[in-house]
Amino acid sequence: MTIEYLKKNNKSIAYSVKTGGAFTFIFLGGFMSDMMGSKATHLEDWAEKNHHGFLRFDYSGHGQSSGIFEKCNISDWVQDAYEIITEKTKGPIILIGSSMGGWISFLIYQILKQRVVGIITIAAAPDFTEDFFWFNFSDIQKSELLSSGKILLPSDYDEPYPITLKLIEDGRKNLILRTPLNVLCPLRMLQGKEDKSVEVQTAVKLLKHIDCENMQLKLVANADHSFSSPKCLEILEQTIHEIMLEVETL
Repeated sequence: MTIEYLKKNNKSIAYSVKTGGAFTFIFLGGFMSDMMGSKATHLEDWAEKNHHGFLRFDYSGHGQSSGIFEKCNISDWVQDAYEIITEKTKGPIILIGSSMGGWISFLIYQILKQRVVGIITIAAAPDFTEDFFWFNFSDIQKSELLSSGKILLPSDYDEPYPITLKLIEDGRKNLILRTPLNVLCPLRMLQGKEDKSVEVQTAVKLLKHIDCENMQLKLVANADHSFSSPKCLEILEQTIHEIMLEVETL
């Protein structure tokens, strides 16, 4: 794999792209994750073996891209996705959004709906800045955030999450569960039943909220938020095949 950099607007976005096939798969990662994760690299290998186009990248402040995480927000990451997609791919695209990437997938769809022919989400976390972070903050945490502009939350990974007031306020500009959400392309949503970060009820809420004639929610037993076990990756591949069959018959 070769990591390249898109240098634009005083930032450097790390990415890996493979060309080929009738359309390109775009992997959109999660909050504080990077493109070296098991799902992204597995899918790139799969796409290369099956001669499909594939793009993965790091948002600003993530992985090998430039920027400071604490100074970035949802709008910045949507812009990163838009720029890398429009600069490095052509033709029809299928979005694969993991966690926060699921939220960003729907925001990108609204911008590039003429090119998006399919969407797959994995533990999609729409509006999480409001419905997960802000909603669950204690009065003390909210007061600290409003006064200092930042709080630190423990995470299941190496470093605590720095949550900024800027992130919360910007998130409110990008909420998708408060207004109608129409999706005209095939949509498949994957959700682990053992996910401790995004609950099943969030997936069900999103399913009920979206207006789409061709959508399914698949609940997967014994799957956690990472959704990266061999069985989960197999289910993800199967879901991609389903979307491809749907797209090819349109």
